[in-house]
Amino acid sequence: CNMYLRNNIKYLIPVISKNFVNPDTIFANNQMSLQDIEIYGFDYDYTLAFYSSHLHTLIFNIARDILINEHRYPEGLREYDYIPNFVIRGLHYDVQKALLMKIDAFHYIQLGTVYRGLNPVPEKEVIAMYEGSHVPLEIMSDFYGKSSHGHTMKQFMDIFSLPEMTLLLCVNDYFMKHNIDYEPVHLYKDVKEAIGDVHVRGIMYRAVEADNEKYICYGEQTHAVLRKLSKNGKKMFLITNSPFDFVNRGMNYIVGKDWRDLFDVVIVQADKPGFFNDRRKPFRRVTDKGVLLWDRIHHLEKGQIYKQGNLYEFLRLTGWRGSKVLYFGDHIYSDLADLTLKHGWRTGAIIPELRKEIKIMNTEEYVHTMTWLQALTGLLEQMQVHQDPASQTVIQQWINEREEMRLRTKDIFNAQFGSLFRTYHNPTYFTRRLSRFADIYMASLSCLLNYDLQHTFYPRRTPLQHESPIWPEQTSTGAMNIPFRKSA
Repeated sequence: CNMYLRNNIKYLIPVISKNFVNPDTIFANNQMSLQDIEIYGFDYDYTLAFYSSHLHTLIFNIARDILINEHRYPEGLREYDYIPNFVIRGLHYDVQKALLMKIDAFHYIQLGTVYRGLNPVPEKEVIAMYEGSHVPLEIMSDFYGKSSHGHTMKQFMDIFSLPEMTLLLCVNDYFMKHNIDYEPVHLYKDVKEAIGDVHVRGIMYRAVEADNEKYICYGEQTHAVLRKLSKNGKKMFLITNSPFDFVNRGMNYIVGKDWRDLFDVVIVQADKPGFFNDRRKPFRRVTDKGVLLWDRIHHLEKGQIYKQGNLYEFLRLTGWRGSKVLYFGDHIYSDLADLTLKHGWRTGAIIPELRKEIKIMNTEEYVHTMTWLQALTGLLEQMQVHQDPASQTVIQQWINEREEMRLRTKDIFNAQFGSLFRTYHNPTYFTRRLSRFADIYMASLSCLLNYDLQHTFYPRRTPLQHESPIWPEQTSTGAMNIPFRKSA
């Protein structure tokens, strides 16, 4: 039977292979029509501005040197360089145990993805530490992914966190290799502070400003999206945590010196997610030279730059409320969660990793592996009722082979942690939050160029576990054969 399936899998693959997913698709978690959207809002970093991998190396190196020079960490840490693609976004870090891991939507640790330093922790050791593989709610990260108020887990949700995770692993690795006793909580706080200093002191900002060509990518595509929205009479605003001079230089590079003409409101150093919840901070106007003015703000004027403030005052001054507003950001918690839960804005998540993962899923190797994996799973489900020794021997062989293939599919995406979106068959905790807080998601803003501004996004209807799949399997609108807007 096993050999029969292997010999006939080739007849299944051509059918499945036709369903390649276009990486430039916009995917819907919730039905949404662009026809209803009058106002478009944007974060800046990794939304309007995309950065090259050089930036992660820069952040890692500067933070590592801060640990050595200012926190008196061992000089030997200079031997560690940034390791691109070692970690992925959405991982959890147990601050007290110094463990980095991937957790699924049901709070279960994906065994084999738990790392202390640069080495995986054996599954038996993980199970012993957590008395299984489930992480109780009370020690999971808080609403914004932070480790606070008794929560011992920190979830790393933004792209800037990749060098921070890598640095945590490298420092842990050095201490363990050299048998140095250390307190994991203090180590975490020191690394967090060093990474924060790279931003707060303006070191990263100055480096990017000095060499935009090295660090900023895809400027032409962002420019095209903004021009398209402006041409169609859409209002636009920018709310970012970055300082004005940094944003101004970046937007001059991406769009041109007239970039402010495209935006009706520009807010810098907003301090999200506090911006969405703290009613106390007033808006202050910032001059082109960066001087902060203290006059009370009665109107948010086009062409002006504002600092801090809060969303409640923003809503009062603009009247931009509810589902006519669509806001894009890369951080699911800081950018999107409060807007969709408390204010009814529509939200769009920018997930650059999508493009790479979709390209992997479109490969023959992945299609072949997943087809056979699904076939094995179906066999196990149907044949487990046979209890005779011969059947049980075959079933155990299938179980072993299935486990090998699950590991293989993980490694296709990332050898350490697998896919950003799945832990084997379950969605990741990251995916769970993405599904809850983002109406739509895409690899980059440039995906908007493929759609008319009257387009309606429909989520795929997939059968619930108790529903019979009696209707033809539907695909996310445009995922396989995108009805892209035709050029005039």
